[in-house]
Amino acid sequence: MRKFESVLADMNKTQPKHYWSERILSELGYAAKLSEIHNGKFDGLLTEAVNDLADEVEKQGVITKEIALETEIRLTELSAEAKRYRMLCAGHAHIDMNWMWGWDETVSITLDTFRTVLELMRRYPDFRFSQSQAVIYKIVDDHAPEMLEEIKSRIKEGRWEVTASHWVEADKNMPNGESLSRHLLYTKRYLSELLELDPASFDLDFEPDTFGHSINVPEILTDGGVKYYYHCRGDEGHQLYRWIAPSGRAVTAYREPVWYNGEITPQMAWYVPEFCDRHGIDTMLRVYGVGDHGGGPTRRDIERIMDMSNWPIYPTVAFGTFREFFRLTDSIINRLPEVTGERNFVFTGCYTSQSRIKMANRLGEAALNEAEAFGTFAALKTDFTYRNTVLSEAWKNVLFNQFHDILPGSGVVATREHAMGLFQNTIASANSVRKLAMQGIADLIDTSGYHEGKNDSQDSTSAGAGVGFRADCYRISHVERGSGKTRIFHLFNSASFEREEVTEITIWDWQGDVEAIRVTDDQGESVRYQVVGHGFHHYWGHHYLTVLVHARVPGFGYGTYVLTEGDRKIPTPPYPDPRKEKPSGTYVLENCKIRALFDKHDASLVSLIDKSTGREMIGQSDSRSNAALFRLIQEDTDKEMTAWYVGRYKNVNNLNENVKIRNVTIGPDKIRQSLSYEIPFANSVLKVTVSLDEESHSLNFDLECDWHERGDPDNGIPQLGFHIPLAYECNAFKYDVPYGVIERTPLDMDVPANSWAMGINAESGEASVLLVSDSKYGFRGHDKSLNISLIRSSYDPDPYPELGIHRFRFALCLLKDASNQELIELGYRYNHPLNALSGTSHLGVLPQRDSFFGVEEGTVSITALKMPEDGTTGIIIRYYESEGKEGRAVFRLHGPIAKAELVDVHEQPVLDVNRIQISGNQMIVEVKPYEIACIRVELEGSEDQIE
Repeated sequence: MRKFESVLADMNKTQPKHYWSERILSELGYAAKLSEIHNGKFDGLLTEAVNDLADEVEKQGVITKEIALETEIRLTELSAEAKRYRMLCAGHAHIDMNWMWGWDETVSITLDTFRTVLELMRRYPDFRFSQSQAVIYKIVDDHAPEMLEEIKSRIKEGRWEVTASHWVEADKNMPNGESLSRHLLYTKRYLSELLELDPASFDLDFEPDTFGHSINVPEILTDGGVKYYYHCRGDEGHQLYRWIAPSGRAVTAYREPVWYNGEITPQMAWYVPEFCDRHGIDTMLRVYGVGDHGGGPTRRDIERIMDMSNWPIYPTVAFGTFREFFRLTDSIINRLPEVTGERNFVFTGCYTSQSRIKMANRLGEAALNEAEAFGTFAALKTDFTYRNTVLSEAWKNVLFNQFHDILPGSGVVATREHAMGLFQNTIASANSVRKLAMQGIADLIDTSGYHEGKNDSQDSTSAGAGVGFRADCYRISHVERGSGKTRIFHLFNSASFEREEVTEITIWDWQGDVEAIRVTDDQGESVRYQVVGHGFHHYWGHHYLTVLVHARVPGFGYGTYVLTEGDRKIPTPPYPDPRKEKPSGTYVLENCKIRALFDKHDASLVSLIDKSTGREMIGQSDSRSNAALFRLIQEDTDKEMTAWYVGRYKNVNNLNENVKIRNVTIGPDKIRQSLSYEIPFANSVLKVTVSLDEESHSLNFDLECDWHERGDPDNGIPQLGFHIPLAYECNAFKYDVPYGVIERTPLDMDVPANSWAMGINAESGEASVLLVSDSKYGFRGHDKSLNISLIRSSYDPDPYPELGIHRFRFALCLLKDASNQELIELGYRYNHPLNALSGTSHLGVLPQRDSFFGVEEGTVSITALKMPEDGTTGIIIRYYESEGKEGRAVFRLHGPIAKAELVDVHEQPVLDVNRIQISGNQMIVEVKPYEIACIRVELEGSEDQIE
């Protein structure tokens, strides 16, 4: 260190902090940084000034005003160079949604903060303020409209900057891609009208506190018209860079070098020379304002900015905005470093904490996806009115809960309660639209060939039975509409591809012979079925029969099946009692594709055979863990903030002990084989049903856990997990992420995925194990094993986040040479079961099996099929390319196409693009690698009904 720097450092430590000492010492520190980037150009001048200052301080004991001013005069020749650099001070108020408080306090924080800001604007005419999050402006709109008018006037003056391009400052790992697009869509639509803003002005995404970022964030932002990205977490590299998506689309990103909740301090100038020199720019951004709980800039901050602007050996300090800074970066865009990949990981405990909120997010996204698709088909084919307003409001509930302290689970009890209340509203809206739309379609299906009531009587109780049945699983209710011994039901498929699988239907108050059931498809051909359990069960004054049916349903369409009473064969009577007891053996679930073997003592999965090759897929000969099983993990509390951090695994105990076998259903005549068992452990009970459907490559685990484990500082954090040792070399793992798939190296830490993780078999051509979940986000691929975190009892800020009953599912799947598209389709299928709807016999104009839309060619995955937000006719189709291939996609619609054009996420035409050819009911679209794209389609003679 040069001598003057050492002397300066000593004075900074020892001098009392008053105005003149802070001023001159900060100026000298800034001058030292200037000299450093100029290869010591000003070292001589600084050495003299610092030594003289030190001498004066030694004489007088303190830095006086006179000494400071005299030193500034000595450095006058530095002033021009000092002022050549600028520091733009952007004031903001970081307002967390329901972090350590409830919704009512969030509203109060917002209104109190904005009142303060508006008063400061009256007092200080040069003061500028920036604010993100669309929902914040909705709070003002709902609760203080008179304040909103004042804010709008400040916006028109250019003094209040709207940095909201998203509904909230959301997590960017766990929401699916469609959710992240909806943030952009609903924010611009709402705020451009509310605040009378040019839609093109929504080009900045301000996300200071988001816990990491998925690889496709630049792609999503660019599709939404966003050019600039501000963040703080998830990266420790570049501060200003071009972040490039796999497709090649890019945004200019600024990673906050200090902190987003900053003060205006004299030392802030020290960062400027190095930052500007590194990036070839003369301006640095300084973000300031009290935040998290709101508050925003203070009078002290504003007064300091005004005062520092007059310091002679200091950068030019001015009030500014985020866009003002980002516009300056446009001139150096070609010189910025280029960065690819995700900006992760941070706060990995947030992939598991508060599992109920995460379940609500997954189910809410899925239900709205289906409600929009079926609502669109119903509006096209029936007199159903598409519920645009209802669906958009339900989406906003989902988006609000994706705030970076809500979905990640780092909130308090009130946070969770409000989130789950919004979830109930979301499901009520989505399921109402979903079911009414399907019912409208079902009412037009010609089922007149079936005579359901011929064996019925006037005192039948079946019609209307089962109201609300299965609603507790957040699905549409299985209510009966038919009667008699012939029952009609329709299966609806929300996926873009045909599905052949086992699905469940419910038959109410059936008076036929259970042993003589016959199920047929629309061609009258018998299909395989299985009655679950031992027949009838009771529910609110009625009795029901659960039947599994091996069904085939076209993509984005439906199929019709009929259950009736057939001819009963006279069975050979069984022997009344066994004559000899056989030794108990292992439990085996087996079909034509896989063979799963469970230990007879503890029900752990000890073998999983790929029957196409005979290869064992699980178990490690060099490890004491040779079985796939449940584990109770005790995490160390070596870190605070337990909701955010996963602690060191202190103890790992296998839970598959003291197992109680409850039910075994096996045999070649079964279309679903199953093993049910119960594990009592500590203070909790885990109930497990493992099942295997015929012709399936998936071993399904349905679980109910009555969880009463509590974390505390003394004992640590209890976690329920599932561990799968892999019997093959695995050097990398694949995960689904928003709008795509990512490959990661093995990591001994939890990482995020939208629904699944796969251990890639290092041996080409051999099968790999994939683990898919209906509501979990935290996976760990490491040391030739796959792990999923199911429940973890962090204890702060919510002391008891998980107590109670949890229901969830996951599956182990064996896949060979699967493309990304096939993996994505598997995840969709698992999270979107077929919908079963009871039907009746009537005339209709629709066939008994039909598909409204399909993908006939191309490596694309459909993420949305809906009607336009502007209330006009047409269909919006959003998709993304999954394999990194340039080519074409062929889409088939239900009727002749009049017009089709590419649009952006805001459903506005993409200019100068002609990549679509129309031929009858087909569209042929040019597809770019990894691109998100959206098409607006008009059908001939369309008379859609839109609310």
